[in-house]
Amino acid sequence: MGNSTIDSWQPLRGYTSARIALGRSGVATSTAVNLQFQLDHARARDAVHQGLNVDALAAVCTATLADIGGNHRQHLLPAIQLSSQARDRHHYLQRPDLGRQLPELQWQALAEHAASQAPIDVALIVGDGLSSAAVSAHAAPVLAMLIAGLVELGLQLGPLCIASQARVALADDIGEALGASLSVILIGERPGLSSPDSLGMYITYRPKRGCSDAERNCISNIRDAGVSYQQAVDTALYLIRGALLKGFSGTRLKDDSATLTASCLGVPFLK
Repeated sequence: MGNSTIDSWQPLRGYTSARIALGRSGVATSTAVNLQFQLDHARARDAVHQGLNVDALAAVCTATLADIGGNHRQHLLPAIQLSSQARDRHHYLQRPDLGRQLPELQWQALAEHAASQAPIDVALIVGDGLSSAAVSAHAAPVLAMLIAGLVELGLQLGPLCIASQARVALADDIGEALGASLSVILIGERPGLSSPDSLGMYITYRPKRGCSDAERNCISNIRDAGVSYQQAVDTALYLIRGALLKGFSGTRLKDDSATLTASCLGVPFLK
């Protein structure tokens, strides 16, 4: 009877990477299932502890964005490399609060850079977060698609910032220093047993130190087996346009994009 129960679940495994229909051997899971669990757990741990190669990511982003023309290109490249107040990975994991703050010297340098540039509509940040694997795998192509959409909307982009030992709220510090109307951060999410490479995107209107999570919108699980790049970017452009038009983001800004046609996302942004 046990075998027939397992067999009835087996077809469902093709629809999800979740741990279902594992079967059993006596009162425990089989050796193969146990070994797979240990492998998935090791991958999740590696994703958390592995540091981000910022130089390599900057090179990839530079190459990926090189085809984007117009006046925006000169502001995006080369990328500005930043780090939070957490001095290393171990410190970062012990002190989440420090991962949310820029060192004062970096904050001042960004503010001085912004003072010599045109006002910024959108500050773009890439942060390692809790999965550098997610950032290395997905950030550059998502960023290229997002920037192309933002340029079509006629928005002024700030310099691309790549931050290590970063938490989501580090975008508040960066966005405030740059004087941006809105910040967008692509960041590695906390890995699960079936998703060690999940990328998140967080959008905050009028970013500033002390913003709460209720003031930002999140697009989660961007990866091959999750939310597609195109879906994530379409949703982000809808939310960005809505935030700039309405003057707020977060819990008050709803994602109603599913009720609109895709062509609506291509309507130029009216300042």
